[in-house]
Amino acid sequence: MNEMLNMLKDLTDANGIPGNEREPREVMKRYIEPFADEVETDQLGSLIAKKHGSVNDGPKIMVAGHLDEIGFMVTNIDDQGFIKFQAVGGWWEQVMLAQRVTIMTKNGNIPGVIGSKPPHILAPEARKKSVDKKEMFIDIGAASKEEAKEFGVRPGDSIVPVCEFTVMKNEKLLMAKAWDNRIGCAIAIEVLRRLKDEDHPNTVYGVGTVQEEVGLRGARTSAHQIKPDIGFGVDVGIAGDTPGVSDKDALAKMGEGPQIIVYDASMVSHKGLRDFVTDTADEKNIPYQFDSVPGGGTDSGAIHLTANGVPALSITIATRYIHTHAGILHRDDFENAVKLIVEVIKKMDRDTVNKITFD
Repeated sequence: MNEMLNMLKDLTDANGIPGNEREPREVMKRYIEPFADEVETDQLGSLIAKKHGSVNDGPKIMVAGHLDEIGFMVTNIDDQGFIKFQAVGGWWEQVMLAQRVTIMTKNGNIPGVIGSKPPHILAPEARKKSVDKKEMFIDIGAASKEEAKEFGVRPGDSIVPVCEFTVMKNEKLLMAKAWDNRIGCAIAIEVLRRLKDEDHPNTVYGVGTVQEEVGLRGARTSAHQIKPDIGFGVDVGIAGDTPGVSDKDALAKMGEGPQIIVYDASMVSHKGLRDFVTDTADEKNIPYQFDSVPGGGTDSGAIHLTANGVPALSITIATRYIHTHAGILHRDDFENAVKLIVEVIKKMDRDTVNKITFD
């Protein structure tokens, strides 16, 4: 496995739900630190890697992916040792039952599975219905509440999906948990790496934000600390190339370029910045796709409301099966997203930013 794939594996195999992003933050820091002049965190835990350009007071460009992944949290242990839990981030019940999980306890990680009834004992009408999350439980093999406590389980412990990073038979396709949004963290790392020896007048911030899945929280605090002139939220988007998903649901297809998000529930993209990015892509023959996501948002939604406003744009990677245990994306889309952001940053200076902002 080459260096790039090792980075993607380390990022996605790390466990980190909202509020407990330490593992992926440490991985991101390890990979981004060689290409940064300074690395720090804000007080909520977001990682901020700063790379100076050739001008000390040049525009500040923020490239933010979020460290957290959707997961669960222990809320209670019943008398038989089964774990009750709270979803942390958006889950659809139909993708949860019988799936493996890891509980992160003070004594180390514990394997478990979200329990499910066998179909043999279900009434016909019950087979047609989703089970409410409130009725679900996790089996860790404990025989009692006391034994589960001896294992180290307690309320507040993080629960993380299990899916090891996998290169598929078509080696361009990569499967893992937590693409949402470790691929954004990988983009931020790779952008700083490719800018290391480039001459440009900007200060670039590669950021791994926390708690995006529960309200874009880390993007708000890290952007407040940075006070960027331009913001890019890099994240996953919805792939519209699987059975049952129509053009009305999602336009993008894996392998046809990063998505330029014109509208989502958190933000209307900044027209000047959007035009600058797509003009650059056209000039450099970098493929891209337009899309909108009226039912979701990204860190750009928090970044663009910082201080007196920040021109911002979401650039996303079409990903199959987001908000489940296992997602699939196309490596070319990752590569082209990085290439596009690098080319955009190389073209930017104070006059360009002013034109984008005020024209």
